[in-house]
Amino acid sequence: MTELRVPESAAGERLDVFLTDAAGSRTKAQRLIDSGSVRVNGVPKPKRHILAGGELVRYETPEAAPRADVAPADFRIAYEDEHLFVIDKPAGVVVHPARGHEQGTLVQALAGRVAGGPDPERPGVVHRLDRDTSGLMLLARDEQTHAALQAALRAREITREYLALVEGRPPARQGTIDAALGRDRRVRTRISSDTDDPHHAVTHFETERALPEDTLLRVTLETGRTHQIRAHMLAIGHPVAGDPEYGNAGRHGLLRQFLHAARLAFEHPATGEALELRAPLPEDLVRALRQASGERADLSV
Repeated sequence: MTELRVPESAAGERLDVFLTDAAGSRTKAQRLIDSGSVRVNGVPKPKRHILAGGELVRYETPEAAPRADVAPADFRIAYEDEHLFVIDKPAGVVVHPARGHEQGTLVQALAGRVAGGPDPERPGVVHRLDRDTSGLMLLARDEQTHAALQAALRAREITREYLALVEGRPPARQGTIDAALGRDRRVRTRISSDTDDPHHAVTHFETERALPEDTLLRVTLETGRTHQIRAHMLAIGHPVAGDPEYGNAGRHGLLRQFLHAARLAFEHPATGEALELRAPLPEDLVRALRQASGERADLSV
């Protein structure tokens, strides 16, 4: 058990900011708080809790479980130069170490080849994909490139386009979902608009193909919140097909959500070249799309 007395000089700080030095990073501090391990004067508080000074903060650091050997992450390089990578990530690959996934991650497979950003556990990561979302993601190879790409992402100068098969038929062929998202009040593993910690989130979609009981959408992100597409699609009543957390697992034989980062377009931060990368649907999603279509022939998107 670790005990820290909050000095008066820390009055007005968020709880996660106060714990950053003790935990080793702000990300680790937030994980401790989210796990329920942190108490302020004996009471659990959210990471955004503002300290007044004088409180007693107690927390226990979970013991590290013995690590089994894990095979290196599998991936394909869609584009590479001395400044950055564009990776085509298969489903099942975790981007960076996290609780339950300390080994076998993408950034570990790229160790020494990616860099940049404030979190040493996420070197070079400009944006991330969920473990079971496949497709294109961008990583920097140095601090300057990472900073430039992060600035472009904030300025909405990087296009991230996904293919998502959703249940049912949205009420319009194209639309925008503008609904703040955060950790769900009741189901802590979910992100939703029913939250005590809302963050601005905007998703655009348009119909790519109407199927008998589903719709294939092209989806672009204006913001990049955790589980944003999955949570937003559920919010409008059309969850991503096969999604075990936000929809109905196993739909059309899927073993994961039908969500694929199909296109990435941006201006190269060093050369100014306009880059546009595409990743074809992986075979498991092609099979599911074929089944949802009621067709037997191969389908291309």
